[in-house]
Amino acid sequence: MRLLITLLALPLLALPQTAQAQVAVADSGDTGWMIMCALLVMLAAIPGLALRHAGLVNARNALSVATQGAGIAAGASLAWAIAGYSLAYAPGGNWLGGSANLMLANLAVLRDGLTVPESAFVLFQMSLAISATCLIGGALAGRARLGWTMTFAPLWVLLVYAPVAHWTWGGGWLAQIGAMDFAGGLTLHMTAGFSALALVLIGGRRQDATRHPHANLLSVVGSGLVWIGWFGIIGGWALGATDDAASAILNTHFAACSSALAWGLLDRLFTGRTSATGIASGAMAGLVAISASAALVGTGGAMLIGLIAALVCRMVVQLLAASRIDDSAAVFAIHGIGGLLGMLLLVPFTLPRLGGVGFDPGINLTGLLLTQGIAVATVALWSMLGAAILALTISIVVPLRAGEIEEEEGLDSAHHGQPGWDFR
Repeated sequence: MRLLITLLALPLLALPQTAQAQVAVADSGDTGWMIMCALLVMLAAIPGLALRHAGLVNARNALSVATQGAGIAAGASLAWAIAGYSLAYAPGGNWLGGSANLMLANLAVLRDGLTVPESAFVLFQMSLAISATCLIGGALAGRARLGWTMTFAPLWVLLVYAPVAHWTWGGGWLAQIGAMDFAGGLTLHMTAGFSALALVLIGGRRQDATRHPHANLLSVVGSGLVWIGWFGIIGGWALGATDDAASAILNTHFAACSSALAWGLLDRLFTGRTSATGIASGAMAGLVAISASAALVGTGGAMLIGLIAALVCRMVVQLLAASRIDDSAAVFAIHGIGGLLGMLLLVPFTLPRLGGVGFDPGINLTGLLLTQGIAVATVALWSMLGAAILALTISIVVPLRAGEIEEEEGLDSAHHGQPGWDFR
């Protein structure tokens, strides 16, 4: 009888232990949101930027630009999986992450502090790395060899982008001194923009730099895809399907709209006509400038940031043209300068009196402005030096510039019918 009672009581004795065993489960809504945002970003980066950049060159180089964009995306993706994610986000030091997640090993069921699996976080962060690298490809359109570009892209992700991502988003030294970058004004846009400046200075001007873009419609359609896809960056960095995500996307859209209209008006005032590519470039400038503060500013602040971005970025475009610096897609003027502006404008427009959410207790306005200044100066210098060193080193083996005859005929004909990479 005692044996029977003991056997019947065993399930009851086990209940408290079962109740205490808690298994981490991801929030399906936040996980779905993160995956959707990553796909939006890749839509902007791969077909969106390919169309934008292909439309801005002459017809004989359009296909080569799109080909390079696809190759850059592939190389950046593999580099991110092999070591980029680990260098950016694995536990490590103040300057670089560790080796725990090489080849995406040891991913957690949930990313620390989040409600999504770490694999979804990896996917989203990979889409950002792809975007930054594809932006750079537009700067050298019409003159860079395919083989050189394919070699440069993955190395740039590992040596330039991943360290900056660790400094800002991976708990590195910029995060520790209080630098603020909500969705990539510093980490994504400034790294790409200032790297592009170094590359165009090294690469020189195209032989046909004075020719007009061959397909403005392609450029506008591509910019439209970027406009929509860029909401994935902003919404994804809310790290969940929340009110913060919706508010940040609204602010991003308002900044893009005000910047697009302001750029178009400036075109009208200075050239006598409003151009489609000008409006598209204005929208891009607004998207870039609001990235650092999209979840921190009010509606009016977002519109003013977009307006200021249009004024400054368009002026830089004109200055570069006058200086004969041939940045095919205005990557430095829009992304480098736009990202820098956004990082600095974050400080005043986050104040409650200007409609922002305000700062945490203990944050000093002057101190934050100094911190943001240190961040932009460091990242600008790091990006330019890193890109220049990589470019010159790779050029020892694979020349950056195509040959004169190839450039004259157009890189499309140089690549046409030749499978594999063009290392000539």
